Amino acid sequence: MSAYGHQMEREFSAQILLSRGGTGTEMGSRYVSESGFYMTSFAATIFIAGLVTIGVLLVTSVVSLAVMLQSCENKSKGVVATIDKANDNHHYCEILALHGKLNGLKPDNVPPLCRNLAVQYIETGGYTRDLDFVMRMIENFFDTVSPSKNRTDAVLIDIDNILVSAPSVRRIVELYTKLHSKGWVLILLSRKHEKQRHVTTKHLNSIGFNGWSSLIMRSDLEMEMETREYFCRRRTEMKEQGNKIMSVISSQMDALMRLSLQIRLFKLPNPLYYNFENNYESRIHGLVQIEH
Repeated sequence: MSAYGHQMEREFSAQILLSRGGTGTEMGSRYVSESGFYMTSFAATIFIAGLVTIGVLLVTSVVSLAVMLQSCENKSKGVVATIDKANDNHHYCEILALHGKLNGLKPDNVPPLCRNLAVQYIETGGYTRDLDFVMRMIENFFDTVSPSKNRTDAVLIDIDNILVSAPSVRRIVELYTKLHSKGWVLILLSRKHEKQRHVTTKHLNSIGFNGWSSLIMRSDLEMEMETREYFCRRRTEMKEQGNKIMSVISSQMDALMRLSLQIRLFKLPNPLYYNFENNYESRIHGLVQIEH
């Protein structure tokens, strides 16, 4: 082939290559323009369903949280209401007990609500705490005073109800022994009839009471008197006999009334103040014994 023929062949081949290159470039361009995020209809359906599911879960969580918060709020309100009611009941029974002590409230006038609170008073340790506090007050007072040498300074102890429970017996006996050793004239006063003197004396000796100056009990005539009048009459007799009452210790208000301001008075806590039914009183005794 001549040189001219070879040249023509090369030009023809170059045109063919250029033509094919252009086609490839066009296809490549088409490929680039169509490339990117591509999703089939099935995948799109799944994606949308997932979004809906997530949205439902979020809404459900929000609703559940709102319900839980509302429930907690309701419970909190219920607890607060219960506490308020308990406080109201406690204040009611305190007022009732105070007026009962002042006016001699009879057992039939005491509502069951207050009887239940009296049991709780012991079960929760309230009685023991109050007793310890008052006993410390008494001990602190007698640590600052001393009886006169002529042995006329007396301490009047109302033994009714303070010697029926384990904690009060223990603390009163300790106090009694301490006062006796310091030289105080100790006068024991009871609301019981004189006929019970032997039994009462035996009981006092068995728990550690010894060496008292006198044990005052009611006569037949005094059994018809109100307790306050009985105590007032007996205190007058003590004064006439030369005794100077320096302090009175009792768990009941009637023994602490109509007294000179110069006499130091100590009121011991007394959950047994009201003489309830036998089964209730037995339960109280049992609780006090168990507690100690």
